[in-house]
Amino acid sequence: MSFTADIKREISYNELKECCCRAELSALLQLTSSLSFSSQGMQLVVKTENPTTAKRIKLLTERLYPVETSLSVYQKSNLRKNNIYRLNISEQVLPILEDLGIYGEKGLTPYPRYEIVRKECCARAYIAGAFIAYGSCNAPGKANYHLEIAMQDASSAAFVIRQLKRFGIEAKSTQRRSRHIVYIKKADSISDFLRCIGAQESLMDFENSRISRDFVNSRIRLDNCDIANMQKSMKTAAEQLKAIRKLEAHGRYHDLDRRLQDAAELRKAFPEESLSALCTEYDRLHHERISRSGLKHRFDKILSLAENLEDPAGEEG
Repeated sequence: MSFTADIKREISYNELKECCCRAELSALLQLTSSLSFSSQGMQLVVKTENPTTAKRIKLLTERLYPVETSLSVYQKSNLRKNNIYRLNISEQVLPILEDLGIYGEKGLTPYPRYEIVRKECCARAYIAGAFIAYGSCNAPGKANYHLEIAMQDASSAAFVIRQLKRFGIEAKSTQRRSRHIVYIKKADSISDFLRCIGAQESLMDFENSRISRDFVNSRIRLDNCDIANMQKSMKTAAEQLKAIRKLEAHGRYHDLDRRLQDAAELRKAFPEESLSALCTEYDRLHHERISRSGLKHRFDKILSLAENLEDPAGEEG
């Protein structure tokens, strides 16, 4: 089962107050239903590929209203042959839609009346309903963090974004084909979203995977940093040795003062060691402490003296 399916399954079992049931059902029907007219009158038809969504709509509708719903399943005729779950509501259609705040003079509205989501608990339920209907979330182990809800139009997308802002969750929207997508890409914001809709188990799975992933990434960054520092140290050591050889080739090495010769002899004895390691060796050989900056200053002096000398024969400049 996918991470998205786990989230939807979990929040579909959440127990809600009656006002929150209305808010969640408002989002579910707004996003998945359409009105149809026949000789039998007006019907509300819900179509979805997700059985969790169909069952949740059926459960909430029959809990809130004294109506019966009919649920049927058929298969798409295309290559994917996914199951389509069709739910028909043929009783009290307009009263139900009006009670849910999603029916107006022009028919189904892109978002409900404010009273449906006025309370914070109801706003959370509405967001949860929207996710059950058309939401998805990448598994936390994937390369990118990404959560989205596909909305019908720009105004319904803007409405969901406003509800998320009430809980400090920043989301953006973009258009993809005929849908307007509300999306979140920051891991912290996805955690806040899961907490907001009551997906506590999924939140724990997300956080555990995220911590493990961030730990591995941090370790890789540290390893890369160590490798880069080692490469830099080896390059510096090679430049110092080259400068020492130039001074020797030009007969200038023995003109160096004792302090510079001590540093040069140390580098020749330990051609690949870092400055920190050379400081330890200097202390062992001369019974005198020297700092990294002090030793670096001596090598910088050697490099400066060798800079204007020609390279020894057979060496590249």
